This record gives sequence, structure tokens and C-alpha cells, in this order.
Amino acid sequence: MTITRRAAVAALAALALALTACSGGGADDSSERVWVRAMNGDPMTTGLNAQFTTGTVPSLFSAQILDPLIFMNGDFKTSPGLATDWKLSDDGLDFTMNLRHDVTWHDGKPFTAEDVKFDFDELVPLNVAGSQLAARLDSTEIVDDDTVVLHLSKPFGPLIETISQQYMLPKHIYEGTDYLTNEANKELIGTGPMMYDSYSPGKQVVLVKNPDYWGGVSKVDKAVYSTVADPNSRAQALFAGEIDEAILDPSQVDKVDKDPNTELLTSGEYPQDDIMIFNTESEQLKDAAVRKALYSALDRHAIAETAMAGVGEPATTFLPDSLGWAVDHDVDFDKMYPFDPDAANRALDEAGFPRGADGKRFTLKVVYILTLNEVVSAVQMAQSMFADLGIDLKLVPVGGAQYSEMVYTKGDFDLAFVRANLGADPSLGVVRYFECNKDRRVGFNPSGVCDPQIDEAAAAALDTSDRAARGAALKKLQARAAELMFNVPLAWYRGAYPTINSSRWKGQDKRDLMAERMPWQTMTLG
Repeated sequence: MTITRRAAVAALAALALALTACSGGGADDSSERVWVRAMNGDPMTTGLNAQFTTGTVPSLFSAQILDPLIFMNGDFKTSPGLATDWKLSDDGLDFTMNLRHDVTWHDGKPFTAEDVKFDFDELVPLNVAGSQLAARLDSTEIVDDDTVVLHLSKPFGPLIETISQQYMLPKHIYEGTDYLTNEANKELIGTGPMMYDSYSPGKQVVLVKNPDYWGGVSKVDKAVYSTVADPNSRAQALFAGEIDEAILDPSQVDKVDKDPNTELLTSGEYPQDDIMIFNTESEQLKDAAVRKALYSALDRHAIAETAMAGVGEPATTFLPDSLGWAVDHDVDFDKMYPFDPDAANRALDEAGFPRGADGKRFTLKVVYILTLNEVVSAVQMAQSMFADLGIDLKLVPVGGAQYSEMVYTKGDFDLAFVRANLGADPSLGVVRYFECNKDRRVGFNPSGVCDPQIDEAAAAALDTSDRAARGAALKKLQARAAELMFNVPLAWYRGAYPTINSSRWKGQDKRDLMAERMPWQTMTLG
């Protein structure tokens, strides 16, 4: 048994004792009601504040502890958050928000318009999505105690979507500090339904209910996020009902389906896909004909079925159907680039890359994140499929930080495979993988492509609040991207969604208010 495995077992044993002591195995109102999620790693490695740090862990915790002004759920539907209503002027330059009354921060201080102004003036520019809005924000005006107006220099297409991704932080905690290193980023103070309680390094983060939450008090008294690095231990604990939620390996899907108490969720978060990125500065990949040939050599249906264990769906477009207003339905990868190894071989010959005496054409360096299990499997399948073309792959599995350095900062790759989150709006998510990125910003287009048509379409989608006009611009972007094929989707992936065990807590699946927000107020202990 490895040290990691021993630690996982010890952690689960402690959890089992805690659950027995707290819940008594029933729904006695006098007992502390505990909900438990197993985490793949220590959450404090990245911190808990998604306003400043991207990643799944900060997003998860911020969604429970903090509130935005506008809620947006995984189906892209909005509803009032800390703002009760809002209105955009006809010219798209003034956005008025009316704030909710009698809201308090977790430390008892009142939430006010001053907090909102401070956040938009000081903190929103530091957020990846917020930085684009901040570049067009002329001023933030406090009209009265309950009303704030954003004055823009020019219209901003994904305005509401961007605001929905900005978590409000307390001015009295951040003012006068180094925002990015403030200790409050680890011990968050928000207005949300759950409050930060404690952290045990390498073991767990504990949240407790906010007894004064404006949206209704949580039925869960305490939420324990326990570090269980070993995937088999997480699965074992979930199937045994020792924990309530975890991210499982795709190989567990069949067992999940057969267990009446467990369910892999299919909603509640923004869509995700696995993508392949070409480095067009690599000698062998400069020609779009070569890139198209390689894409046609990948059996995307087999990858979705095998690498993703049936919880994937081959991607035939750049955007999912849930964003129908922006989808270019003339782009259909199954029709444009169907799986056809023979055609791919001919295309490579014609592009000037014939097989050598040993049957080989060239070798490509492939970089990917070793902890993304379905990505690892997809890469291994691609290795076999490309071998049929006479192309060898040099596999370089790395951690997340090294992936960012090699792919984004240094451009030290030929192909990169990664899982991507589409975000709240195409302009905030997908588009950044296509726009010119000469500064090599992390999380943006690392391919080396700077195409005027794509950049013009991306800018047009930002410069209007008219959805029809935005959709038309985004369709132009997709059409051009389908011609160049430098950032290509393989399959939509649902396996990164949580798997729940409902033997103790009922209603965990009703996550329809806000992406990643647990339904704390409606869950019941059975």
C-alpha cells in the first residue's frame, strides 16, 4: 500500500467516524447535518478565490461562499443574485443595477454599493473574464445606497455574462492590501450560503452554513471537502455511502449506472470538451492541409466511446447545441473531416511528407496533463491512429503548471491535448483559443495563428449587445477556424461532472440556480 493510499484510507476512516458522530445515521434535527465531498488534491494548493485564480477548485469553493450580482446556471440562464434587477440603456453604454437590501458579509458587516464600486474599479480588472469588461469601463457610479451604474466607453457584448462571473468581495477586507496575496483569498469572507470554517493541510477544508443567508438558510450544517488523492479510494468511499460526492475515473461509469444510489450528473456546470491544439510554428504543422489530415485520421467516435467510457459525445461543431444562437451549423466535422485514414495518408503525401524507407513520416511532441484520465486515454488512442499514418508521437505527460509553461509560455510542443471549459459565453471561453495571442498569455491561443478574419469576427462579437449580430460574428469566426483547423474539438465530455451518492442526502442533483452552486437550501437528509 502506498503512502498516498494509506493517507486516503486514514482520511476516509476519520470521515466515517465523523459522519457517524454527527448524523447518527438518521435525520434527527438535534444532530449536526454533514455533507462530504472527496477532493482529488489539497484545495489550498490554488486557494479558494476564483475572482483572482482560474481552475476547478477556486470555482467550486467560490460558488458556495461568494455571490455574484447575477446568477447564471449551467444552461446559461440568468436570475437575480445580489442585484435584484438590471437594465441596459438603448445605446449599450449604461448598465443600471438595483442591489438587494439587508445583505451582510459573513463577518457581519453590511454589503453596500461601496463594495460593488470598489470591486468593479479595483478587482474586476484582475479577473480573466472581467479584464475585457474593465477595459471598456469608464466609471462606476453610485446613484444611491441601492443603485449602481456601470458607464461603458463602448458596448460590450457579453456584459451580463461577464458580470455573472464576478464574485463580490468585501471592500473593508481588501482595500489597502495586496489583493492577490491577501490571506482572505484562502479564508474567504463572502455573502454566500456557506462560510469558511477551517483548513487542515493535506486533509480537508470545512465550510459551515451561513445562518443569515438572504437566499434561505442551508439544510446542511457542515460541508467537509476531504482530500482523497487515490481515485480507487474515492470510488470505494462513494459506493459505500461514506461520502456524498466525488469526481470519479471514467472507468467507474458502468458501476455508477448499476448502483441505484449513485448518479453521474449531466448538468449544473458549463459544458466541457477535450481539444487538440496544433503548434503551427512546428515545421510539419504549418500547412492547414496537414492539420486537416491529422484530424481526419482520428476516430473521434471511438475516442468518445472508449477513452471517455461512454460519457462523451463526438464534437461535430465548435460550440454545443445549448448555445444555439451562436452555433454555425454549416460547420460539421463529420461531413467536412470524416474519419478516413486512407484520405489522410494521401493528403500527407501530397503535402510533401512521404513515408521514408522505414515507413515513417515524422515525429510529433505531444504535451498533456497526466491527471486528466480521459485525455491520457485519448492521447494513447491518437498515438495508435497516427502510427497508421507513419507518424510517431513522443508523449510528454506533465502537471498542470508545467503544461501551462510548455504550451502557453514557451510553445514547446507540436500537439497539445487538454480539457476545456466553455465558460459563460463564447467570447469569454471558446474565442480566446482562436484570437491572436502574441503575448503568449496562459489560457489563450497557443497555436501561433494570428488570423485577421478571426480577430475581426471576435472583436465584432464583443462590440455589440445585439445577440443576433453577435451570433453572426461568431459564426464567421467558426467558419474561418474550420478552414484553418489549428484548435480542434474531439468530443464533449461529461465525466468531469460530479458523481453523487443519494443514500443520505436527497436533492443533490437540483443545481439549477448557478453553475457549480450546491442546492444547499433544498437538500434533505433521509
